Amino acid sequence: MTAYLCPPAVIHGEHTVQTDQIVAEVRDRLPHAAWEPRIDGIAASTGIGSRGWMLPLEAAVAPGRDGGLRAVGVGPAQEALARDGFTQQEVDRVIAALEALPTPQTVQERTSPAWEAVRSYGERAARGALQIAGLDPADVDCLITSHSTTPALPGLDVALANELSLRNDVMLLPATQWACIAGTRSLALAADLVAADPDRVVLVVISEALSTTYQPADDTLESLIVRLLFADTAVAAVVTGRPRRESVLRLDSAWHHTLPGTQDLHRLDTRSDGTHFVMDRRGPRAVQETVTAMWEWLRLRYRDDPKSWHPDLLLAHPGGTRVLEYMEQTMPDAWPSGLLDYSRESYTSGNRGGAAVFDIMRRAHDAGQSPGSRAVLFAAAPGLTATALEGEWL
Repeated sequence: MTAYLCPPAVIHGEHTVQTDQIVAEVRDRLPHAAWEPRIDGIAASTGIGSRGWMLPLEAAVAPGRDGGLRAVGVGPAQEALARDGFTQQEVDRVIAALEALPTPQTVQERTSPAWEAVRSYGERAARGALQIAGLDPADVDCLITSHSTTPALPGLDVALANELSLRNDVMLLPATQWACIAGTRSLALAADLVAADPDRVVLVVISEALSTTYQPADDTLESLIVRLLFADTAVAAVVTGRPRRESVLRLDSAWHHTLPGTQDLHRLDTRSDGTHFVMDRRGPRAVQETVTAMWEWLRLRYRDDPKSWHPDLLLAHPGGTRVLEYMEQTMPDAWPSGLLDYSRESYTSGNRGGAAVFDIMRRAHDAGQSPGSRAVLFAAAPGLTATALEGEWL
């Protein structure tokens, strides 16, 4: 497998949300939650000071538009009150009070504006990636897209095909359920496509509004952590089968791994008030198992050179600090320190899901890498499934 990657375009959420804003909102809304006395410590333990969202915090915590009359409607409520002998003035007063009652937003109220943002940010990232690669939309032969938190049909692939005016014969490959492995798995798929046809140009676009999982009424500890972790980001990059002047990384091999019986550890649940990201405390241990399996893949790949080979960079999607700590604890002792520095840097402004690896790669590229340096890209996602790639900076 040989594929060439141009520098990615990264579009961060433009609305900065500070951690102390989230803590204040949660504390005001849920003052009696069991974990409320520990909220400051929990927030500090994430290591995230702020994150960028595609929509402001106010959009996530706003009540639904229809108030307490959503279920029955204004007309039936007025008729019922009139039948019970209320005067028109009393009816108007009761209706006004019911309309003012705060109720959760509906799935449509949460998802519709987020989907529009995902499309807009995705288009900006796509145009940025093409400009970086020195290409036009007409040069694209295949478009791979991913967006897990804003379900839509048609999805981001068709939206971008229209917005970018791609050719009618472009291959569209949407992957709406890749989630956190969208970055690595899309690159692995793109590499397979250009291996089959080295003249093929593949554009990868990932746009995630993870802030849609912010659920104000949910008082579970897991929901609190979700509020504190996620950031919104759109990323895009061009993959080719032949090196270009703009190419910065050659991808040489890919590895996939799925851990049986772990499909319920992390998942998205769609409820009446929108999408909830559900976490299981066994999740980090399952991710650790996939990390161990990846180490074994690299050991076997370089078994003829076990002492001198090591990656110069580990571009690992940081699902959390515990994952990064485990990777550092279990990598071979002879490997240099600081391999995960860019992963840690990315994580300080939020967990970007499938867009994370591209963001980490961009940070590494902007810092400057020596030609010939080896890089390993890794991500794990709900399932529990993982994909890693190994390559060389050009």
